[in-house]
Amino acid sequence: MNTRLKQFLAAENITQAQFADSINVVRASVSHVLSGRNNPSFDFIKAMMQRYPNLNIDWLMFGKGRMYKDSSAAATEPDIPEDLLFPEIDEEDTPRMQFPVQFEEKTETVVSSNDIKPLNEVVQTIANQRKVSKIIILFDDGTFQEM
Repeated sequence: MNTRLKQFLAAENITQAQFADSINVVRASVSHVLSGRNNPSFDFIKAMMQRYPNLNIDWLMFGKGRMYKDSSAAATEPDIPEDLLFPEIDEEDTPRMQFPVQFEEKTETVVSSNDIKPLNEVVQTIANQRKVSKIIILFDDGTFQEM
């Protein structure tokens, strides 16, 4: 996909920085996607599709079809060398994204206030099992405190 994204940037005649600014993402994230270091996130793809509605998502993600969706886009589409356009490919040849996510069924447990132990009791229980070397509390404002 990173190769097709590079081809799209070339067809649009925009730089990585201009592209990042146009879809409101951090410039480094575009660089990481183009280098193959990271796969684009859902939000990245969604922002692209909102900003560039004529971009063919099947072409971008899987190399199927043409770069742009419809014939009206072809009128404004710059002359693109044939080698930049991907032909239809077999489904078997399409690489699959793999996510290291395992889904587990979650069940809700109702906890009464009698079941809740004070923090020091929980820490003591853990301390009896292993040696605690450091506790870090992370706050929602981005700060932290070591204990």
